[in-house]
Order: sequence, then C-alpha cells, then structure tokens
Amino acid sequence: MTRPAPEDPRAARTRARLREALLAECAERPLAEVGVAALVRRARVGRATFYVHYADLEAVAVDACADVVREAVEALHSWTGRPDPVHAPPALAAFFASLAPHAGLYRELLTPGGGGPLGRVLHRDLRAYSLRERERAGAADAPLVASAVAATFAGVLADWLHGLLDGDAAQIADEVWQLLVALHASR
Repeated sequence: MTRPAPEDPRAARTRARLREALLAECAERPLAEVGVAALVRRARVGRATFYVHYADLEAVAVDACADVVREAVEALHSWTGRPDPVHAPPALAAFFASLAPHAGLYRELLTPGGGGPLGRVLHRDLRAYSLRERERAGAADAPLVASAVAATFAGVLADWLHGLLDGDAAQIADEVWQLLVALHASR
C-alpha cells in the first residue's frame, strides 16, 4: 500500500496566505469585485505562484470556505446518545451563528437551494459522512437517506443565508434539526 506524499509545508503556507488574503478581501468587497492582482498583493505572493496553487478566484474561495463544510458536518453529528427531536445540538446553533462574518462570501458560493461550488462540496461531504454512519448502523436505505440529509441541510442553509427563510441561528438550527431527525426516523 502506498501513502500519498506529505504536503510540502511551503505550499501549505502559501495556500493558507492566499485563503486568508481572500477572506480579508471579501470582508471589504464581494468576490466578484476581487481581482487576482489585489489578492496576490495582500498575500505577498507572485501572480504565477497563485496559479501554481489555484485555477481561479473561485477555487481559492471554495478552499477558503471549506472549513465551513467541515464545521457543518461536525455540528450535525455532534450529539451523543439519543437525539433530542426538537432542539438541535448546541454545536449546530453555534455553527449557524458563526457564519455571519463571511455570510456574503458564502452567499456567492452557495446558491439558493444548496447549489453552487460550495453547495456541491457541502453536499458531497455531508452525504459521504451520513452514508458511512447509516451503513455502519446497517440501514438498508443508507444511500437514500444520506442523499436526503445532504440535500435538506445544504438547501436550508443556502436559503437561510439568502434570506428566504426567517429565523435567527438558534431557530434555524432547531428547524433543520427537526427535519433531519424526521428523515432518519422515517425509514
């Protein structure tokens, strides 16, 4: 069995600088108004270096926002024992509350209904995690429920960020939690 080569620490640092610079730029203006020149200037790297690591600004934006995907997956699976069918785990409400600083960027990458480049990453990762959990539990409907969970969460998250759903972070966390618990219980 071969292992992947360890990541070059210099490349990891460069990508981290580019991600941080992109988040800082997007705190000042929409992604559509950010240019590669401004990004590389802020990150203190050359334009060619940018293209060694990323194909375009959307790619670095999705990479910069990938942590939100991991946080969402962890928040959804942060409960132990029997889940409360009404109230979301505190980590899920905290996740929704944590989105405010970069909500504009998330809206650009996560379209209503859960699509867009960030929506695709969220759906893929959440479906994979849910599928593993359902298969581990021996559920015959694992693929169906995993797809429904991923689509439901990505869609609700996106619609809430776009102002299509009312409620604060705690309310939307409880509401999406109730939907997800019902999906798991329905089969």
